[in-house]
Amino acid sequence: MAFDRLKENLRTTRLAGKLGWAMEANWADPFLFAIYSIIRPIASSLILVFMYLVVTRGKTSFDLFAYIFLGNTFFMYVYNVLFGISWVIHEDREHYEMLRYIYIAPIRMYYYLFGRGIAKLITTTIAIIITLAFGMIVLKIPIDLLKVNYPLFFITLIVGLFVITCLGILLAGITMLTAHHSFALTEGLGGIFYLACGAIFQIDLLPNWLQYISKALPLTYWLELLRRSILGKSLSLTLAKYSNFQLLLIMLLTTALLALFSDYIYKLIEHVARKKGKIDQVINY
Repeated sequence: MAFDRLKENLRTTRLAGKLGWAMEANWADPFLFAIYSIIRPIASSLILVFMYLVVTRGKTSFDLFAYIFLGNTFFMYVYNVLFGISWVIHEDREHYEMLRYIYIAPIRMYYYLFGRGIAKLITTTIAIIITLAFGMIVLKIPIDLLKVNYPLFFITLIVGLFVITCLGILLAGITMLTAHHSFALTEGLGGIFYLACGAIFQIDLLPNWLQYISKALPLTYWLELLRRSILGKSLSLTLAKYSNFQLLLIMLLTTALLALFSDYIYKLIEHVARKKGKIDQVINY
């Protein structure tokens, strides 16, 4: 019975992923989509790069530049996946008006949302690869591909993507009870993570009370380990006292807690949404 349920959940995730990819790419002109996929991540990164160049008067040789660039680049996962998964509810409920039919299908909505997030992960991964290549070739970011700690990098990346997806599903649950302007919630939460997790500067610069919050978030350790695996060092005095193994254990523990919290809260919100008739309530797309 447990194996059959697992098999069905994996099937739901796979089919939802294929649907999400079709909606992300195949329904648009392939040429325009390719151009958009290349230009958008580079343009968004250049905003921060130009700000840094103005402050440092054109100097990019500092370790801080690589630190900021990598943090900003990998943070694209956080914003794109959080927004992408939470927006599935509005898209299916109000634009396509198919959410009610998905709910009566013999699948778990939680894994459907998980699968829809796969498409966002793929497109964001492409954007990040392009941005990193641009940084190495054009901006001369000191990244030596032969010295990257690939086992640490891929373990950290996979765990981080899992926890980001869980957060996205949690926001999708909240979206069931809100109007279509709830994208502001996603942007606001993304902004908090951008500040608290050390995406562009060390958490040492944060107030003490905010540092405690930062240390409770798995994304803080995720970004730190990604930087260490690529650059081989840390610029955060607060996190430098932890070894890679210790940071990985902390990230795994906080990820497990957040995943359980996400599943519980989503089920609770879904129950409320069913009870109040929010599943198929159209509030104008």
